[in-house]
Amino acid sequence: MQQLTTLARDSRALTALAVPLALTQLAQVALTTTDTIMMGVLGTEALAAGGLALVIFNQLRTMGVGLVTSVGNQVAAAAARAERGAEEAGAEEAGAATQPATGAAPEAATDADHEVRGLVRAAMAVATLAGLAGAVLMVLIGQAATWLGQDATVAHRAQGMLAALAPGLVPCLWFQAVRQFTVGMRRPQALLQITLASVAVNAALNWAFIHGTWGLPRLGLTGIGVATSSVYLLSFLALYASARRDPHLAPLLSLDFWRADPATVRRLLGLGTPIAATYGSEAGFFSVTALLAGSFGPAALAAHTAVNQLIYIVFQVAVGLSHAASINVSRELALGEHAAARRIKNTALACGAAVTTLVGIVYLTVPDLVLRPYFDPDSPADQQGLAIATSLLAVVAVLQFFDCAQNIGVGLLRGLDDTRSGFRITLIGYWVVGLPFAWLLAYPLGGDIRGLWFGLLIGLATTAALLLRRYSRTLTAKAAAAPDAVSAGA
Repeated sequence: MQQLTTLARDSRALTALAVPLALTQLAQVALTTTDTIMMGVLGTEALAAGGLALVIFNQLRTMGVGLVTSVGNQVAAAAARAERGAEEAGAEEAGAATQPATGAAPEAATDADHEVRGLVRAAMAVATLAGLAGAVLMVLIGQAATWLGQDATVAHRAQGMLAALAPGLVPCLWFQAVRQFTVGMRRPQALLQITLASVAVNAALNWAFIHGTWGLPRLGLTGIGVATSSVYLLSFLALYASARRDPHLAPLLSLDFWRADPATVRRLLGLGTPIAATYGSEAGFFSVTALLAGSFGPAALAAHTAVNQLIYIVFQVAVGLSHAASINVSRELALGEHAAARRIKNTALACGAAVTTLVGIVYLTVPDLVLRPYFDPDSPADQQGLAIATSLLAVVAVLQFFDCAQNIGVGLLRGLDDTRSGFRITLIGYWVVGLPFAWLLAYPLGGDIRGLWFGLLIGLATTAALLLRRYSRTLTAKAAAAPDAVSAGA
């Protein structure tokens, strides 16, 4: 009974942070979905060109986000040290009658506040450098699109959109840097409202720039890029203004990145580079599996695309849990609470299992309803794709738990500042185990796309098991080395 009470308490603490983060992730999916819908309005060629531009932009954006993701963990740890310093100061004042105060605790709290300000400056510096480098690379890739086998007309239209998207990468990463700061301070509430508002603003600006309404120039497909870049800038300004109004955040919010400490910048890059590589590796893994799915024909590829999109939606919940668990681990370790950090793993996995189980039940009981947005059950042309997708849902019902678990595992290790192990393990799980099994079960042993998905399941399960084992072992080692090792291991 005591364990259930503890689990319920820990779950409430975790979900208080995870829910707004997960909903923010889902709102960001709606942002890109709006862009895609608007492209479709302009025709097939525009959709192909815009889709190509978004693939390039999202790949660079995702890796740029990875570079600043560890900022939240560093801020959470520093904020926890400041909190502990304040508590120790209060304890010293209470005991002043019998023991003279040393003044060390207030100094420690002040040092922690200074550290947070330094982290924010360094995060903004990393975001600026990554945004500028990514913008240049984005334009260069667009210019080389025809050399990569793309249709000349499609490549030309994609180049215009990439040129419009490129300026938006810097404010996009600025937004992510400030976002990590607010999450690390455990005050992410404004994120959801701002992201939801950005979806509506993006849709309005898309329409205005496409058609030249409200006195704006008529830019067609390029207008979608201009609108998206504008929304990223407005979102950053809104989040910055919100943080400046928060009395807990405003004193620590330093955006003068040109004054960033080079050593802190190098530390963030050292932590963030493996995260960016992990994000890039995962994106590449699923891109390769999409190519393999296409070898089974258009119906199989359509089924694969539909089911993969379903997983992507559920994956945003896993992202929220992963970020929340990661931040909480950093906080508990800074407070010396190793037992609490150990419980976070079990709590996050239990929450992930609850969500994926409920979704899996829906997949298995009403598959036609789940797949209706992608296939028309009354259309003869969709029958084969619908049948394949329905058969895949049984595999996906299990696979999504391991996908969630491996995402949580990456976040837990990030809470330990162990980003390199997460990268190495995902390389093993995705590429050494997952991809060979996917090929083996899809071709020599299976002969259909279900074998491909069984291979994905094996790869994700292996990745999750290795990540969680690494977390448990590293945490045990940290607890044993801590001065309060006996109490932490209780």
